[in-house]
Amino acid sequence: VAEQAGFAEWDLVYQSRSGAPRDPWLGPDVNDHARALAERGVRRMLVVPIGFLSDHMEVVWDLDVELDKTCASLGVELVRVATAGTHPALVAMIGDLVSERIAGRVPLARCAPDCCKLVTSPGRPPASSRA
Repeated sequence: VAEQAGFAEWDLVYQSRSGAPRDPWLGPDVNDHARALAERGVRRMLVVPIGFLSDHMEVVWDLDVELDKTCASLGVELVRVATAGTHPALVAMIGDLVSERIAGRVPLARCAPDCCKLVTSPGRPPASSRA
C-alpha cells in the first residue's frame, strides 16, 4: 500500500490483539511506535488500517481516540486513511463474490472450491460444519 502511494519509508505496526485472549499481542504497538517516531523527530504520521474493511469501534477507539491522544501529547500530527466501509466498489465486489459462490462460478484465481472449509482456528470446526 505504501509503495503504491509513493512512500519510500513505512513501518508495519499493530493497533490491537489478533487471536485468542491467551495469545500475546502482536507488535510493535502503534502507540509505542508513535512514541519512538517522536523521539526520532518525526512530527507527522500517516496511518493506513490495512487489516480492517470498516470503521468499527475497534478502529475508532484504537486509532481515532487512543492513538490521536498519544500523538497529540507528543506533538505529532496524525492523519488516518479511511477504511473502505460501504464504498460502492467494495459493496459491489462482495455482492459479486456471493453471487459467484451461489452460482458455483468461483474463479480459481480468487478462491479454491472449498476454501472456506480451510479457514479454522484451534478448537473451532471448519466453516462447513458450523451452523
